[in-house]
Amino acid sequence: MTEEKAAQLAAAREKAAEANIGNNHSSKINRLMNETLKRILIQNDGLRARNIAEALVTKAEDGDVPAIKEVFDRTDGKVVQENKLTGDPDAPIIINVITGIDD
Repeated sequence: MTEEKAAQLAAAREKAAEANIGNNHSSKINRLMNETLKRILIQNDGLRARNIAEALVTKAEDGDVPAIKEVFDRTDGKVVQENKLTGDPDAPIIINVITGIDD
């Protein structure tokens, strides 16, 4: 690997590390609420969290469609939507990105 390629790779890794720092746009109040809810849910050895989970499963058993979806999303994971692009392998696929920003 040439020095130029190594430098490009290092720069790309640095950019990727900066991009993967998480949600830094969440407000302090949102983070505080999240932490407070987590503390409440683990009280009494997680009894509150268990009660909520039991209520959710009961609603799902009663036929509540959003509850059924939530149970399956939490246990099996959300269904991944597959996007497949097809075309001539020798011809490039052109993607136009419209941002609404004038050049």
